[in-house]
Amino acid sequence: MPVVVVANPKGGVGKSTLSTHIAGYFASKHAGVMLGDADRQQSCRLWLSLRPATARAIGNWEISDDQIAKPPKGTTHMVIDTPAGLHGKRLKDVLKLAHMVVVPLQPSVFDIFATRDFLDELAERVKADKTQVGIVAMRVDERTRAAEQLRTFVASTGLPVLGTLRDTQNYVQLAAHGLTVFDLAPERVARDLDQWQPICRWLEQ
Repeated sequence: MPVVVVANPKGGVGKSTLSTHIAGYFASKHAGVMLGDADRQQSCRLWLSLRPATARAIGNWEISDDQIAKPPKGTTHMVIDTPAGLHGKRLKDVLKLAHMVVVPLQPSVFDIFATRDFLDELAERVKADKTQVGIVAMRVDERTRAAEQLRTFVASTGLPVLGTLRDTQNYVQLAAHGLTVFDLAPERVARDLDQWQPICRWLEQ
């Protein structure tokens, strides 16, 4: 079963937003989706508690500093949200589980420099064990100079940019109700769903 780890050592880059939406996408296509939260802030656990009973089910995958619970029978897809500052043995333990690693990255010089060493480490991991790694540009206006700088930086890593997600209140408002763009009528979030298409294709490869 595929395990998708969402990771970036920089805080505030959109890891929880990306994690919940990947889980929401899988839930819209598959049964048996689990969402684990390795972050002490437990943002994804809170999000799951807000998710309405009428929405497609996403299970809570128990993860602690000491152990990671075995997923229940019938689980088909798993997503792990990780904390800022993840490094060393804890990072290696989480990455051992991963079939895919998705890195959210914002187009600021601070985010880029804070993430550089981590991306270099992931690039080496791709060479070593074929883990799939991709970057999602978060809160980006593609027309800006910052977006161009981000594209230039990512090109230097040799890792693919899976897609670009715009800065919109849709994500904030949906999070408050435990929902994702995949839970709404497509015409209500058409622009956002268009941006998710290449990311979803990569997740299903």
